[in-house]
Amino acid sequence: MRQFSAFLLAGCALLHSSNAYDSIRRQQAADATYKDASASAEARVTDLLSRMTIEEKTAQLIQGDISNWINTTTNAVNETGLEWNFRVRAGQFYVGYPILPDWISNGIKIGQDYLMHNTTLAIPALVQTEAIHGLLVGNATIFNSPIGQACSWDPELIHDMAVAIAEEARALGINQVFAPLADLARELRFGRVEETYGEDGFLAGEMAYNYVIGVQSLNVSATVKHFAGFSAPEQGLNTGPVHGGERELRTTWLPPFKRAIIDGGAWNIMGAYHSYDGIPSIADGHMQETILRDEWGYKYWLTSDAGATDRLCCNFRLCQCKTEDTPIDSEAVTLMALPNGNDVEMGGGSYNYANIPRLVEEGKLDIKIVDRAVSRQLRAKFEMGLFENPYQGVSASETKSIIHTDEHVKLARTLDADSIVLLENKNSTLPLSKSANIAVIGPMANFTNLGDYVVYRSQYNPTNVTPLQGIQSASSGTVTFAQGCERWSNDQSGFPDAIAAAEEADVAVVLVGTWSRDQNELWAGLNATTGEHVDVASLNLVGAMGELVQAIIETGKPTVVVYSSGKPVTEPWISHNAAALVQQFYPGEQGGNALADILFGDVTPSGKLSVSFPYDVGTLPVYYDYLNSGRPTYPGTVHPNGTLEFGHQYVLHTPQPQYEFGYGLSYANFTYSNLTLSKTRVNPHDSITVTVSVTNTSPVHAKEVVQVYVQDLIASVVVPNMELKGFKKVLVKAGETVAVCIELDVREWGLWNARMKYVVEKGEFLVHVGASSRDLRGNATVVVG
Repeated sequence: MRQFSAFLLAGCALLHSSNAYDSIRRQQAADATYKDASASAEARVTDLLSRMTIEEKTAQLIQGDISNWINTTTNAVNETGLEWNFRVRAGQFYVGYPILPDWISNGIKIGQDYLMHNTTLAIPALVQTEAIHGLLVGNATIFNSPIGQACSWDPELIHDMAVAIAEEARALGINQVFAPLADLARELRFGRVEETYGEDGFLAGEMAYNYVIGVQSLNVSATVKHFAGFSAPEQGLNTGPVHGGERELRTTWLPPFKRAIIDGGAWNIMGAYHSYDGIPSIADGHMQETILRDEWGYKYWLTSDAGATDRLCCNFRLCQCKTEDTPIDSEAVTLMALPNGNDVEMGGGSYNYANIPRLVEEGKLDIKIVDRAVSRQLRAKFEMGLFENPYQGVSASETKSIIHTDEHVKLARTLDADSIVLLENKNSTLPLSKSANIAVIGPMANFTNLGDYVVYRSQYNPTNVTPLQGIQSASSGTVTFAQGCERWSNDQSGFPDAIAAAEEADVAVVLVGTWSRDQNELWAGLNATTGEHVDVASLNLVGAMGELVQAIIETGKPTVVVYSSGKPVTEPWISHNAAALVQQFYPGEQGGNALADILFGDVTPSGKLSVSFPYDVGTLPVYYDYLNSGRPTYPGTVHPNGTLEFGHQYVLHTPQPQYEFGYGLSYANFTYSNLTLSKTRVNPHDSITVTVSVTNTSPVHAKEVVQVYVQDLIASVVVPNMELKGFKKVLVKAGETVAVCIELDVREWGLWNARMKYVVEKGEFLVHVGASSRDLRGNATVVVG
């Protein structure tokens, strides 16, 4: 240390002391423990942290952006911006821009090379983009939206999709993706329903868990979002307050997060925009520190969502927002967010964390809090192997063999087809004959309805397959097309052509629904009916779409209605009058082929709803796992002849769903028999195996989703009437019987008691097995002692 001090004194007249200091630090770090891949992650974190200045620590805690050194219009490199970004925002940077993939890859390499060769400690960066249903980069494979993926009830397909996404990300040097969501679709007016894995915590947890396992198997970090309780805002309005107590938080919202984060080993979490029970989530120390860290033992890092830290002042009014005369109270923001577990500040706001060095120097912020946050991110980087492999991108010529491969496109088609749900099929209208003359009608028929979180203009990719193209490709008959109406218009001038097309055909396929926008258009004020910040007061079809469907049905021709949407559509008249009704939540790029696979019977429908469908928006919420005492039902109805039959719950309606969670028809018929349990008397630490025989009594091979629900018959607090605790999707060949075995963990049958302690109480539990949350085929009693 004396030699180091002497060197600085001797050289101060010739060099800036900071440059000399950095030069010595670089030499001292050459053989440091943190560079030793054989050392433990903890030893490496401790060593590296001890070598970092407060400025270097702060730079790890603020998100950078590739646009700081790559011009996203010309691809020119800004050397000044490069140096500046990694001096103040070095921990991670965002790359999700609609630019050529090789621009992104090259820009990433420039950034990582700079960090490795031009910074004192050579700490690699995390490289980030979105990926809830495909990498947010041009030419990456686009899969269907998560709400649809969950309808597959096939975690293995989600795992395979995540691996494909990780392969495509890694090929460009991207090592972190903002996915999966563990939010729940408990408020259907909310615009981001399409991004969730549905209403149920167990199903969403399994999907999110398998996404994390898949993407991180290739050392690409997942980011589980949005922690937690975000997706049931007041009035369904995006970022609005969420009302609920701690028991609801722990019972409903946290289980899917714990499954993905702790069981999946996720390297990152994203916070949320909302407040829960009056506490902004990004400053909620009880949730982010007590529960996440102390109780769950999570050891990696949590980042705010874009611009979320500013909301503490500007939306929640906990401090002074910026005005024409005064800046935002960045000090207050930092002192609320960082100590309460929000380790890293994403961009999109005021970059409040830049105040960290001053706050530490003034004694307002404990350096231990800063070190804690930095350690959490460094720990993830070491676990990921980033220091050994900071850039895994390949040459532009090689990306063709990795990105958007035939294998990935085929997977997208398979997942999409397995996610489509058959809601109605009167008189076995489906599958259609390939020689039938078909009128394809509707505003959703001839474009690719991809949903949100796709790169700009993805809907125009030439490799996309629209429903019309898919049907044309599969058909050997005559296919005619008439749009009928626009998505956003009441104009019915196109109806005559659509009616004429239907009258000339053997069958009409009418495609209507909702639509979202890509990541640029969504924020440009264009028409949309779902997506982030696009919330609705009605779940009915908009514009002339409903009238178009009615006009086609009234031709008397068999009419197959396809809902292409990001959330449930409430049109009971269509359900009652259409010959068949198909739900295809926002498809991926192969959506048209996947739909044709189902319509023509090349694939037998096996999708089951991940979210319940209400009869009307006024009956919300409609999720199946309501608390005991909920859903008293004495319905009324309006009969087709106009007669009114008055009930009480509701007077002219019903609180029950039209299509319940787990529902979905098939071209096959399945019977259930021989339900057995491996144990009927258990303790809270046991597991049991449910076995049931499933017989396919039809002449077609098909997959069935066997669902297991558990009901706590007597409890010390009010609990859900029943909860999904296991499922399995199985192929049952025509005429065959398969014994389906599903393991249940009794530890998951617990509740949060009056003292807010998790316990599995003694008593009787009823284990139900069935084809949906309402179609229960058998049950057996288990006694927990």
